[in-house]
Amino acid sequence: MTATTQNKRRSLKKVLVLLAVVALIFSVGSIVAVKSLYDGYFSRFDRPEFSGYLTYGDVASRYDRAVVAFESGQNTLAGYIYGQEHDKGLVVIVHGRAAGAEDYLAETLYFVDQGWRVFAYDGTGSYESEGQSTRGLPQAALDLEAALAYIEQDDALGGLPVMLYGHSWGGFAVTAVLNHSDVASAVASVSGFNSSDELLFEQMHRMMGPLVYLEYPFAWAYQTTLFGAAARLSAVDGINRSDAQVMIIHGQDDESIAYKGASIMAHRTEITNPHVVYRTADAKGRSGHDNLYRSEAAVAYIAEKNREFQALSDSYDGQIPRDALVRYYEGVDKRQTSELDAELFAAIDALFAESLAREP
Repeated sequence: MTATTQNKRRSLKKVLVLLAVVALIFSVGSIVAVKSLYDGYFSRFDRPEFSGYLTYGDVASRYDRAVVAFESGQNTLAGYIYGQEHDKGLVVIVHGRAAGAEDYLAETLYFVDQGWRVFAYDGTGSYESEGQSTRGLPQAALDLEAALAYIEQDDALGGLPVMLYGHSWGGFAVTAVLNHSDVASAVASVSGFNSSDELLFEQMHRMMGPLVYLEYPFAWAYQTTLFGAAARLSAVDGINRSDAQVMIIHGQDDESIAYKGASIMAHRTEITNPHVVYRTADAKGRSGHDNLYRSEAAVAYIAEKNREFQALSDSYDGQIPRDALVRYYEGVDKRQTSELDAELFAAIDALFAESLAREP
């Protein structure tokens, strides 16, 4: 072997060692960064002090509710039962990320007023429920499984036909749970995503662009480590496995879960369940992630109050005193901000009522 050949081999070995070290440093850095970002995004969400929407305190004199507790994994979750005088059926409401059951009080009261009993709950790491964090996207489906298990063993709830209503990751949960449960007669999924992996990729791509192709494998591995098989659940698989009547609702301008991206709607050609209907929200100002289920008047009023809040914030350089906040929220008409799209909810109610006729 010549000296030149030996030198070339030594050089190649050094290059390979250097590349291995760089790859190791990149991998360790990526793992640390991804874990930090993931855990931060799915932190705990406590009830805010102020709300511009209906809270139970605003309606307690007219609507009774019972507070219950049930287990989901290592945590005890808070559940709320409304309309206990009704026995037509039970609507289970699943909230979205960074929210709790009370943020869907308008929907809850609507269903009660239509003669349904309602079971809502705060998910893991949300509001009155235990949990140091909300853990991650698949947790919504796991919490719903736990809620349905509680309902089935409860003497007062177990015999009622069950309808599922969910928004955002609740929209994912009410369809993904169909992979493991046959209890639901009908499902309404609003702004839901098809799978945790798809939405994770979509949101990371939105944040970091082409770098997602380098970092996503680490995020995928971390989510899989946290949730195991639950990380692979998909809405389409659940819908196709089920005989339930399903309504898929999505805004064409959804800024959080892309209509033509990670949404369930984007997978409609893969859905074979013959009992599925689709509604695309395309009205101006009411085709996004959080406004598609509100009335036109509510959206306009919310925009007006948001402008007022921004002006208030600007006048205090972003540091609004508490007394000024109190006055601002006292001036908000919570019934108007919480007004629902009457046509949409009439369609959901009709779907639920129709499913009762299919009950054996």
